[in-house]
Amino acid sequence: MGIESGKKRHAVCVPFPAQGHVIPFMKLARMLHSRGFYITFVNTEYNHRRLIRSQGPDFANGFEDFQFETIPEGLPPSDRDATQDPASLCYSIRNNCLTPFRDLLSKLISSSVVPPISCIISDGVMSFAIKAAQEFGIRDVQFWTASACGDEAQNCLKASAMIFNTFTELEHEVLDAIAARFPNIYVTGPLSLLEKTIPEDKLMSSFRPSLWKEEFQCLEWLNKQEPSAVIYVNYGSVTLMSDQHLLEFAWGLANSKHPFLWIVRPDIVMGDSAVLPAEFLEEIKNRGLLASWCPQVQVLSHPSIGVFPTHCGWNSTIESITSGVPLICWPFFAEQQTNCRYACAEWGIGVEVNQDVKREEIEGVIKDMLEGEKGKELKEKALEWKKKAAQATDIGGPSCKDFDRFLEKLLLNRE
Repeated sequence: MGIESGKKRHAVCVPFPAQGHVIPFMKLARMLHSRGFYITFVNTEYNHRRLIRSQGPDFANGFEDFQFETIPEGLPPSDRDATQDPASLCYSIRNNCLTPFRDLLSKLISSSVVPPISCIISDGVMSFAIKAAQEFGIRDVQFWTASACGDEAQNCLKASAMIFNTFTELEHEVLDAIAARFPNIYVTGPLSLLEKTIPEDKLMSSFRPSLWKEEFQCLEWLNKQEPSAVIYVNYGSVTLMSDQHLLEFAWGLANSKHPFLWIVRPDIVMGDSAVLPAEFLEEIKNRGLLASWCPQVQVLSHPSIGVFPTHCGWNSTIESITSGVPLICWPFFAEQQTNCRYACAEWGIGVEVNQDVKREEIEGVIKDMLEGEKGKELKEKALEWKKKAAQATDIGGPSCKDFDRFLEKLLLNRE
């Protein structure tokens, strides 16, 4: 479904300023753009500087009907290439973003260059955007970038509609419970698969919205590995761990004797830079690869990946499902514990490790996953969910249909 000539719609997209929120928002924005929408993508000033640092100053040149705008997040200026403290960021957004966002809306409304605003699509935690939308009489939609099973999803029912990056068969009980209270929900995931339905010439495929510079050399390294043999380790863009936990995990990986790709952000250690001992680096030099960031969807879908130790953030969880990769779960905060519980107890694709993780446990669980019967069982289940995710996003699948229904009944204002 496209939009008739002369009736171009305009969606203002407002993600929470963190990597795990910006990425799915960009996927949704691309989907809307491919259907004829003009897009205004709103970053915070800090995150936009990071995006320019990661992608280059001219990354948006040539984008047609797609623009970026910024608002201040209210924190002290900084040029660090690191994720801002989540607690401070949430507090500052709640108290400082409404006024600059109002000013931005006024500018867009008075502009003769962009189409009239049709809707504001905001992150579930960017409540100021709903307030501003209601003040301006603009249709407001919330895009919940976490799992539907997270508690906070229940608190986002003030918008006129909600979008979820999941698929019905995966979270049907939770989605049914939400729909009983709030019928205007649209289940359109996994967006990483649904996005593949976009014609290539409309995908803006050269643009990667990562706030971290991705190291594509890791894909070349994976090409040299055996099928289902590699441990891919990534604890997300926000998670912090202690020096001791970093060391325990490092030696658990090394002692497993399996090849691994480990994403170690420079800021992953609390209050310090991540430094691994020379004896560890010597031990793993022929079978381990360290990187600061990577193109995760491509990595998880690579045939060499056998298991994924993760913090159970929703992007990582849903991307592992679409790739058929089982999980080793070490959740930290937000809805990650809930995602872990579902992955292990409901979906049958993961095992959990203790919060106070020890190297012996990591070594043992890796060997179980890559060498034992437990790992084979979880892999079979993960492949079943991979198939179901693909079916959901195929042309005519329930997620594809829900996206069309979302466009027709909400953004095109049809009854």
